[in-house]
Amino acid sequence: MSRILKVGIIGCGGIAVGKHLPSLSKLKAVQLAAFSDADITKAEQAAKEYGIEGAEVYSDFNQMLKDDSIEVIHICTPNDSHADITIAALEAGKHVNCEKPMAKTAADARRMYEASKKSNKKLTISYQNRFRADSQYLYQACREGELGEIYFAKAHAIRRRAVPTWGVFLDEEKQGGGPLIDIGTHALDLTLWMMDNYKPKVVLGTAFHKLSSRENAANAWGPWDPSEFTVEDSAFGMIKMENGATIILESSWALNSLDEGEAKCTLAGTEGGADMKDGLRINGESRGRLFTNRIQTDVGGVAFYDGKKESDADLEMRLWIDSILKNSEPIVKPEQALVVSEILEAIYESSKTGKAVYFD
Repeated sequence: MSRILKVGIIGCGGIAVGKHLPSLSKLKAVQLAAFSDADITKAEQAAKEYGIEGAEVYSDFNQMLKDDSIEVIHICTPNDSHADITIAALEAGKHVNCEKPMAKTAADARRMYEASKKSNKKLTISYQNRFRADSQYLYQACREGELGEIYFAKAHAIRRRAVPTWGVFLDEEKQGGGPLIDIGTHALDLTLWMMDNYKPKVVLGTAFHKLSSRENAANAWGPWDPSEFTVEDSAFGMIKMENGATIILESSWALNSLDEGEAKCTLAGTEGGADMKDGLRINGESRGRLFTNRIQTDVGGVAFYDGKKESDADLEMRLWIDSILKNSEPIVKPEQALVVSEILEAIYESSKTGKAVYFD
């Protein structure tokens, strides 16, 4: 008989209902058995829609962690709670999937990593953009040496005007920052993963509060309240790695630029380059000539047959559950997510002090 994993969800808001629960519910090896949210009505609604018969509902996640039948916990709460909930779940003997970023601070992220090692339980961070078709293709091309040594890259997370005005996104105390820690984190994770380089040497960064004070500003999700906008609206960083490779990170929720792109990267190597700005393109030279290849990664079905297509979120959740069942490493390793958090924090620190931040 195939093994079944009972999963508990902590935080039943938008990201849980929009990504984790629909994808987990498709897996035969998973039973969604417990739901927790400070707003008990959200937990009840999630349990009603996705839970197994008799699924438990809690307003206090600690009660869920006492249930020995729950083997896996998914954490979908604000950034400032990631560390404490993750560590409590690991210490309770659970495997943990925590939403990005790993934590509000690098120190908290390190506590999470150390707790995972001590508990001998699996910990992953939900960087779903690794599981896009273009990301998977480019990652394989990088591993096969198609680009050679990647020594320069750009991590793109730019929105012209799309500030999230709901939840706690604008609350620095809850989130730890704005677009840098929200969407810049995705772009940086993707770029480091492609380069397979997690050894930063020095970081220089700037963060801006240029548009956040505007009243009735044009915005995809309606005007924001300037009094609640306590995080940066844009942040940028330059990261030099130990081997000299350099990354430019750009992130913004509101920038007067038409050069938009979110969770994308540009790579330049000794043998070729690649970018995701307009689909996936790989460039290089062959037989004394330059070439640019546009890679089609979203292949549709044929007439009268759609075929089977797995979404990014479905692939992410399936591979995570497989890593538990097969006792293999998760695709997103906690030590990788820790470096992302350390670099993001260095950009914030550099912006505040006006000085570069050096890593030991």
